[in-house]
Amino acid sequence: MAPWCPAESTKPVFVGIYGAVIGGFAVSALFFLLSSFSSLAAPPLPIPPASAAAAAANLSGAVSGVAQPETMYNRPIWKPPPRRERMPAPRAFRLTREMVGARARGGAIVVTFGNHAFLDFILTWVRHLTDLGVDSLLVGAMDTKLLRELYLRGVPVFDMGSRMATEDAVWGSPTFHKMGREKVLLINALLPFGYELLMCDTDMVWLKNPLPYLARYPDADLLTSSDQVIPTVTDDSLENWREVTGAYNIGIFHWRPTEPAKRLAKDWKDLLLSDDTLWDQNAFNDLIHKKFGYPVVGEDELVYSYDGKLKLGVLPASIFCSGHTYFVQGMYQQLRLEPYAVHTTFQYAGTAGKRHRLREAMLFFDQPSYYDSPGGFLSFRPNIPKSLLLDGAHTVKSHFALVNYQLKQIRTALAIASLLKRTLVMPPLWCRLDRMWYGHPGVLEGTMTRQPFLCPMDHVFEVHVMLKDLPKEEFGPHIDFREYSFLENPSLPKQVKESFLEVELCDEHSTRCSTTNRTNKGAPVLLPRNSTEQTLLDIFKPYKDIKILQFSSMVNAFRGFSDAAVDTKFRNRVKRYVGLWCCVQLREIGHIYYDMYWDEKPGWKPLPPQTKVEDHPPWLELSGWYR
Repeated sequence: MAPWCPAESTKPVFVGIYGAVIGGFAVSALFFLLSSFSSLAAPPLPIPPASAAAAAANLSGAVSGVAQPETMYNRPIWKPPPRRERMPAPRAFRLTREMVGARARGGAIVVTFGNHAFLDFILTWVRHLTDLGVDSLLVGAMDTKLLRELYLRGVPVFDMGSRMATEDAVWGSPTFHKMGREKVLLINALLPFGYELLMCDTDMVWLKNPLPYLARYPDADLLTSSDQVIPTVTDDSLENWREVTGAYNIGIFHWRPTEPAKRLAKDWKDLLLSDDTLWDQNAFNDLIHKKFGYPVVGEDELVYSYDGKLKLGVLPASIFCSGHTYFVQGMYQQLRLEPYAVHTTFQYAGTAGKRHRLREAMLFFDQPSYYDSPGGFLSFRPNIPKSLLLDGAHTVKSHFALVNYQLKQIRTALAIASLLKRTLVMPPLWCRLDRMWYGHPGVLEGTMTRQPFLCPMDHVFEVHVMLKDLPKEEFGPHIDFREYSFLENPSLPKQVKESFLEVELCDEHSTRCSTTNRTNKGAPVLLPRNSTEQTLLDIFKPYKDIKILQFSSMVNAFRGFSDAAVDTKFRNRVKRYVGLWCCVQLREIGHIYYDMYWDEKPGWKPLPPQTKVEDHPPWLELSGWYR
């Protein structure tokens, strides 16, 4: 278990709570003092601004109908401050009732928070809301770097006084736990202002305006999302709380400023600050279940909880989706419902995996440079035999047969992409079995997971490892990649999409294959199977300015690297790209490692490690680190 942060690091000073500015603001004061002597210039937007209609909707007079002077509190979202204007003083970014009131609409405010490591997530979160016409939002900045970035981009931001480092908050790390405690303190700061609060984590996005849905349950003190993976309802009503077995998830929850809700928030805060070993979500669930189980009269979808007076409802996981109900089950599609939100839980590659899942679903807003790699792109059609996808029972053996067939093609594609210095567009990845952290029968019983299913890349690949800058001396050149949906993304520029070349494999001894390439304009380039490095370089040299090479197949497309040192480095790299499947039931060690070079091991079978000594990824065999 990762070390927990000390108690003193989990008690930031919130001005709205404690009424005094001390300590931490000295840092930001110096920051703003230095910056105020230079004119402000907003950095380039990593995402396009909201539409003109959405921008017009969030003018300061939207509620009262009376035009108000424009200030940093009511300025339209995505409208940067005037050029050459000095950075406001630190006190201007304090969280106050007036600040919340300037942004709230209909008595409600939508809030997220984070540090600079989550800037792209936060901008994506804001963009989705503004595209939906929701501008009643605020973002809490946990470091001055994020605060400045958001302010210059025209995003309404306040200073949380956290003085947090700007690095990623890895699950279980001290930074992660500090963020959890900051959330609880923030809720306690906001509820006394008298506004309904929709509190969100930054690793989720809104797909539909949630405020009308939440207004359907005016008697609820608290509406929370959950980790429920088995549907308890088939329409858009709240979950049947009697049947919910998954934990309540605090990544999306809606608070009304009622006395029971305020008491819960205070008790939650006091509990966390008294014990550094508590995870904020576990503490929340424990408090909710102190007194639980009596239905609210006339509101059967709500249940009395916490102190027996708090009225709780559980948001349906089919439309307030988790990473499982959205990316694995596609529950909303099967039930013909419109999803409101997706939270990137149930994934296996940290922050990088969350970002990649949103990219796969074309829900993440990247910088323009992401869509136009200097060396161009390479993609291929995976050509999976029907027998591997559909025939026979869905077992560990058939699952690995399917995945391994795809791994071999992806391995070849990675090699060609590396050789041609192109970015690989990953193919869709098919699985027969789900992945969890514990033993299961292949898919979770009672869920709507179909077999086979299009599985997220992090089910098989170590996405976070693939993105690392591994030492070139040991692992060869970095190989960039994109999500399988990349070429269908509306953000892909027209000039990239239209610069396209098809590549067909052929038998090198055939007459057709020996014909000079591109004799007919618009015809595909012909590539002999089992081509050498030089053949590949020679054939594609004239097409270096073509943005997209689309291979008809990767089966036997490349003979391999002739230089032993180059081959060794490539192997060192791609062996680390794959992870594991989990898990066989009723086994102390139930996971099975994927092996990028499974086909070079005669008699290879998908079996869990038999002993703890054997429990290591296949690439560790090279170094003997496991001994």
